[in-house]
Parts: sequence; C-alpha cells; structure tokens
Amino acid sequence: MALRGWAQRGWGCGQAWAPPVGGGCPELSAAQAPRLLGRRYNFLLQQKCGFRKAPRKVEPRRSDTGSSREAYKRSALIPPLEETVFYPSPYPIRTLVKPFFFTVGFTGCAFGSAAIWQYESLKSRVQSYFDGIKADWLDSIRPQKEGDLRKEINKWWNSLSDGQRTVTGIIAANALVFCLWRVPSLHRTMIRYFTSNPASKVLCSPMLLSTFSHFSLFHMAANMYVLWSFSSSIVNILGQEQFVAVYLSAGVISNFVSYVCKVATGRYGPSLGASGAIMTVLAAVCTKIPEGRLAIIFLPVFTFTAGNALKAIIAMDTAGMILGWKFFDHAAHLGGALFGIWYITYGHELIWKNREPLVKIWHEIRTNGPKKGGGSK
Repeated sequence: MALRGWAQRGWGCGQAWAPPVGGGCPELSAAQAPRLLGRRYNFLLQQKCGFRKAPRKVEPRRSDTGSSREAYKRSALIPPLEETVFYPSPYPIRTLVKPFFFTVGFTGCAFGSAAIWQYESLKSRVQSYFDGIKADWLDSIRPQKEGDLRKEINKWWNSLSDGQRTVTGIIAANALVFCLWRVPSLHRTMIRYFTSNPASKVLCSPMLLSTFSHFSLFHMAANMYVLWSFSSSIVNILGQEQFVAVYLSAGVISNFVSYVCKVATGRYGPSLGASGAIMTVLAAVCTKIPEGRLAIIFLPVFTFTAGNALKAIIAMDTAGMILGWKFFDHAAHLGGALFGIWYITYGHELIWKNREPLVKIWHEIRTNGPKKGGGSK
C-alpha cells in the first residue's frame, strides 16, 4: 500500500515533502504509512487543508520604537534605554485604571497616617519636654568632652529649622537612590522600579519610587536646592506631618498626570525625579505668599514676585506639554503645580480640617485598647 500526493494536497504539518525533479510524488511504504497517519490523524480532523496559523503575539517594543526613544536619549536627565523593553497595552485607557486607584488609595493613606502621626507627636511632646530638662541637667553636672563629634552634630542639627530637619531625610533618600544608579548590575532594576512609564509592566510602585530617583547629579542638586530653600516656608504653612503627606501625595499625583498625558499622546517614555512634588511645594508657597520676592540662583540681582514666577512656570510647562518638548516631563510639572494651588486654596479645608473623626477613632484605640475578658464596665 502506498500513499501519494501529500505535498500536492497540502495535508500534514511540520515536515515538508518536496516532489521529485520529474514532477512526481514520493511513495510511502506500508510500514511507514500507519505510523505517519497516526501522528497526523487528529490534525487532519481539525484542519483539512493548509498549514495551521501560529497565534499572533503582541511583540514588546521599545519606547515608541524610535522617535520618542531617541528624544529621551538626548536628555541627560534620563538613563540610557538601549536594552530596555517596554510593553504598551493594546488598550491604553485600561492602563490608567490601576494607577488611578493607586493614586486615590495612597493619597488617602498618606493623609490618614499624617493625622495619626500628628496625634502621637502632640501626645509625646510633654514627655519630650521633661526629658529635655533632665538631659540639660545631666549635661551641666557631667564633664564635657572637647571635640566631641556627636555633640557637634547635635549642635548643627538643633541649629536647623523645622522645615530643614524635615527635608533632610528626603534629601538623604534621594542621595541614596542616586548612588544606586551608579551600580551597573542594578540598571535594569532601577529602570523597572525607579522610573515611571505607562508602557512598563510595573505601573504603581514607580509612581512613588521615581519621586526619589535622579540619574543626573545636576538634576538632583537643582531639585534638592529648591526643596531646601522652600522647606522652612512650607513647613511653617502646613506643619511637618501635613507637609510630608502633601509631598508624597504630590509625587504620585504628578506621575499620574504624566501617565494620562503619555497615554493620550502615545509618547511613551520613562520619567524620574522629584520635580513634580517640588512643583507642588513651590506652587503652594507662591499661592500662599504671592507677594514674596524670589531670585534665580545664578542671577541674584534680578528679583520677581512669587505670584509672577508661578504664572511663568505654569505657562512654560503648558507650552512644553502641548508642543511635546522632551527635556522635562512638563505634564508632571504642571500636575504638581496645579495640585499645590488646589491644596492651598481648597484641599486644606476639605482634607486636613476634616481629619477629626479619624483622630477620635485612633484616640479611642490608644486610650481604651482591647477590652479584656469581654466584660462591660
């Protein structure tokens, strides 16, 4: 028994049967035919002719496969992306669902934690006062060591304002992440978790972590200088606890605005830096004190009001977002500035002044604690 015409009919898959030079078809022996038919039988029932099509795969692509990627490579503020692969979603709007809920949830947790932190700080302030009196008395009767490094550090720390002490931890965190960028083996991990990009597989945690991430030393130095300069004013306006909540929330909110802009325009690319959160701080201070005088660090002779500076910054970032300028993430800057203006104008009244129910619940938990034995008083 022999089989003919396999190549001509298009049956079979996986092996190609080429006809002889003379145009005929190869013959199969009786021993070969059952074995070959057994392997092909199930396939022949499903597909009678032609080869089975391979499932279409969504190929990962790099940041905008050229145009946007090259634009970001030109910026010294962004890490190199030669080996970085991004996965844009075929349904871009769905990409924003998880970041939206993360933004709302994180902002609520940040302000709730700040309210509890303020309660604990006020509760411990009296105890700290008496501890400070005791420490001063012990220092007066204890022989002092000359050149004590710890004492010098404490003296420097006490000379700082409340705002400067508050942002010191933020600056230290940014410096640590900057050092991690210098480790070549961590490059992929840093791009994955410390740069925000709606085309990345990880969407939510980078919205917060990228706020402490700088690849360029100049970028970090400029941002930290502005934060240090405005730290005393913003902490005097909001207080230490509220400022930390606003700063962290601003970093996440500004990154979400950046996500929305990138998805709407299709210009995917990584962003990093504390600029969005710092723009919130700057906008809040300029809105609260619009008549304050500011100056550029390199041109201290020229001064201008804080209100005019804020208007110029918003105008520049709006133009950059519309025209597609790539050196900065103008959408994140604009989102941070608008959040700062909104919070000082309305948010403080809507959020912070309505924290009393949460504080009462926490006070009940701290005062009464869990009841033992299940009995009632």
